[in-house]
Amino acid sequence: MSNVPVVKSLLENDLYKFSMWQALMHSHPGARAAYTFICRSEPAYPLALLADDVNRELDHLCRMYFTQSELDYLSSLSYIKDDFVDYLTVFRFQRRFITLGTDGDKLVIHAAGPLVHVMGFEIFVLYIVSELYYRKFPKEGILEDAERRLREKIETLRNEPGIDDPASPFILFDFGLRRRYSGDWQREVVKTLSSELPVQFKGTSNVYLAKELGITPVGTMAHEYMQAFQGFGIRLRDFQKASLEAWVQEFRGDLGTALTDVIGMDAFLEDFDLYFAKLFDGLRHDSGDPYEWGEKAISHYRKLRIDPRTKKLVFSDGLDLPSALAIYRHFKGRIQVSFGIGTNLTNDTPIPPLNIVMKITGCNGQPVAKISDSPGKTTGEDETFMAYLRQVFNKPA
Repeated sequence: MSNVPVVKSLLENDLYKFSMWQALMHSHPGARAAYTFICRSEPAYPLALLADDVNRELDHLCRMYFTQSELDYLSSLSYIKDDFVDYLTVFRFQRRFITLGTDGDKLVIHAAGPLVHVMGFEIFVLYIVSELYYRKFPKEGILEDAERRLREKIETLRNEPGIDDPASPFILFDFGLRRRYSGDWQREVVKTLSSELPVQFKGTSNVYLAKELGITPVGTMAHEYMQAFQGFGIRLRDFQKASLEAWVQEFRGDLGTALTDVIGMDAFLEDFDLYFAKLFDGLRHDSGDPYEWGEKAISHYRKLRIDPRTKKLVFSDGLDLPSALAIYRHFKGRIQVSFGIGTNLTNDTPIPPLNIVMKITGCNGQPVAKISDSPGKTTGEDETFMAYLRQVFNKPA
């Protein structure tokens, strides 16, 4: 088991990686970027011990290619364009664009090179590290306990009144690829939820599993897409509007969920005017108080004379099932809501999950940053740039 490669397919990536990849290939094919791996939690043992195994997995990743059946599957998605699939036909990850080392107990991973190349490393790096980390723990009883917890979640949903209301259903997605316990366990979770909760469970961000299990792949954009526009020579105050406009032009009505928290909800809503509010189906929450955020969204739609019940809110910030159900009850009937649950679905075991990320830190030689409504999610390596960004968007430190 320990020698089985973690990555099964280049399709085993989050859907929004493909959508962002395509959009940036079309709009900024010559851009260059840098990404850095970060562990926000205290691991049970030093991640530096994984360095040799992660190097081996990255070597394996860089030997992989998209198969014809995988390319055909991507072509079947209405928003994926033929020229992008043609590009993927010849695509190979290049090992020279990603480096790995150690700093004491820490694992140090950097990717730097063409944006439309190095952006693809992120999700693979995260679930490679996550799965290798858990392989070193004793296996006895772990999956039995995870199975019990999954069954409890299913029973909780079955016993929740009103969640299959056609006018205001509870909708659940799997967003658990990046920090999963293992690939086999994620497959079991998604397969079980799909068969036992067909009304509530509507898809997974894992494109490989969506293809293999015949379910819907889910996702639109992530922070890196909007952050990259901070390095594209646009007036900094306009980077959010420029990124949203580029998205609209690329997808023409598909994948219409906008991410709100690169500079925080208030700054986002200042740019999310009637034009964008009508063009996008809804918004995704990934930081800050979810109730306050949702109320701000409803108020904003009403201010723009848009019935909130025609729009969607996707909640995806560190959710478990109880917190998702509480949010659902609060907003039910006022606006459409759905929930992307990640780690609590695919890594709910007796072993605490790692909190790992791999974030964009620069684009075209310029620093980029995210100033989150949750201070612990703020990212950026250049303090001067972050101070300037705060000033431009009137975000106090």
